[in-house]
This record gives sequence, C-alpha cells and structure tokens, in this order.
Amino acid sequence: MKLATLKAGGRDGALVVVSRDLQRCRRVPAIARTLQAALDDWGGVAAPLQEVYEALNDNVARRAEAFEAKRCHSPLPRAYQWADGSAYVNHVELVRRARGAELPQSLWTDPLMYQGGSDSFVGPRDPIYAFSEEWGIDLEAEVAVVTGDVRMGATAEQCAGAIRLLMLVNDVSLRNLIPNELAKGFGFFQSKPACAFSPVAVTPDELGDAWRDAKVHLPLVVHLNGKPFGRPNAGADMTFDFGRLIAHAARTRELEAGSIIGSGTVSNRQDGLHGSSIENGGVGYCCLAELRMYETIETGAPKTSFLKFGDRVRIEMADVQGRALFGAIEQSVVRYPG
Repeated sequence: MKLATLKAGGRDGALVVVSRDLQRCRRVPAIARTLQAALDDWGGVAAPLQEVYEALNDNVARRAEAFEAKRCHSPLPRAYQWADGSAYVNHVELVRRARGAELPQSLWTDPLMYQGGSDSFVGPRDPIYAFSEEWGIDLEAEVAVVTGDVRMGATAEQCAGAIRLLMLVNDVSLRNLIPNELAKGFGFFQSKPACAFSPVAVTPDELGDAWRDAKVHLPLVVHLNGKPFGRPNAGADMTFDFGRLIAHAARTRELEAGSIIGSGTVSNRQDGLHGSSIENGGVGYCCLAELRMYETIETGAPKTSFLKFGDRVRIEMADVQGRALFGAIEQSVVRYPG
C-alpha cells in the first residue's frame, strides 16, 4: 500500500491512498483524515485503506484524482518523534575523519542516534532554505521507517514487527555549524534544519524480496544538478538494521505510533580510494561530506564545495523492475526570504 499527504485541510494535510504506479490517488476522510490518524488506529483502518489501494490499482476507484508530487507535503508534515540513527559506520568513519575525530570501537556495537526537529518537515518539492552558503549546506540521502506503538525495552525482532511504513528522506546538514555545536557536548540543533521526506510512504510488503532482515536491499539514487551523484545499495554495509535502530530508541522510553526512525546517510564501502565516484565506476555518495573526505585523503584538500544557492538535489529509489517506489524528493537550495 502507498500513502501520501496533500497540502490541504490544515497543517497536517489530507491523507490520500496512491496507486502503485503513482498515477492516481483518492482522499479517504471517511477512513482517516490524516496519516497520523491512520497510524493511531492502524488495526482498524489498514484493511479499508488496502481496499481503496486495490481499487486504485485496478483503475476502478471512485472519486480518484491524478496524483502529483508537487501537491504533496511530507507524508507526516509533523511528527511526535523524529530520531535519526547512523547505521552505516562507513559514513560515520569518513565524516569523523573529516573533523579529525577518532572512531570509537563502540560504534560497531551501539548505534549513534540524535533527536531531530519534527515540528515542521517540508514537502518533497519544497526548497532547502538557508541564510548563508557559509553554513556548509549538505544533502544526506537516507531511508526512514514509521512505527506503530513500541513498548519500552522491546526486542529488535519486536521492533521490526512494529514498522508500518517506509520513506526516503533528505536530512539536510549544515556542516560548518556542526563542529562548534558538538564541541559544546550537547548534540545537534542549529546544524540540522527541516528535513524533507519522499512524496509517498509505502508498507514493507510493497518492496517484495527487497525488504528482508529489516533492511531495504535496493540502490538509493541521488542526482546533483541533473548529474548522477550516488547509487549505493541501502541494504549493503548497514551495520544496524531498522529493528536494532528502533530498539535503541525504545531502550528507555515508549515510542508512540507515528515515530520516525532514520537510517542515517546510506554509504557503501568501496574498494580503494579511486573509482569511488560514479564517473570512475563506483557507486558514489549520498552526501557531499563523504566526497570531500575522499578528496582530502587523495589530494590533501577537498575540491568540491558544499551546496550553493540554485543547486538542485534529487533522491529516489526504484524496485528491481525499475518502477518508482516512493516518488522523488526534488529540492533546490534557496536563500531564505525572511
């Protein structure tokens, strides 16, 4: 099943069921007006939503309308919880090396996680706003899951069973603000502006065999200014699966339905330092910080700048037949007009 939220009817938008080919949708106010309402009563609404989904796929749904990603908010325009993990230790190692920080061995057994701002996500076609390019604006392409209720201390297996939906996310980072912020010893805040999620959230069964071991075994495709930038496989080199990440978040607290847990920047280990970019036969990157770190290792200094005003980012994922799963995040970097 595929679900989305249109920018209509207030801050939390209007829930729509979307056809598998992302061509049609239908509003379902009689079942649930918002995605959060659906998640709060998942046991009661999943079956009727599935019926609408099947009717859309058979092209017999009444009151169907054309689905347009530009009309969408993030599936959850705001959430009670957004916690982003760092499941790809290769990414952690590279960005820490860029800051001159060592990689603790504990990161192979205990995932990193930070609690992000969840009161104002932006839509998949909304700008990446910033006041200054000097902030070091960076994309971070990730996969995220949305949970049902999770009890405190739940096992990784139980947590995997609580996954209701999957999405893609651009977890924007302001790299040049991070070092001073972390030096205070109190975590990210100003360096993590609003995230954008994919137009569509999907139930795990939509991924077929690509969803196994609580991981998505498909390439995450990133384009920067229309050129291929990354296509690492989200299932490869994922040290902590989503069950483990959710269990980490729920170790000392309950998670409520609608909690979002991110994978962290998808990152694959690649043989040798050369050939890591797509142009050189590698799988590329899901953030600019990794590319800059490779450039520093190879040449002594980064050559690629962070994002500039006017730059365009596209993030998407397709199934094994090449069909779009989530729709695409397409954002431009824009100076904040305030």
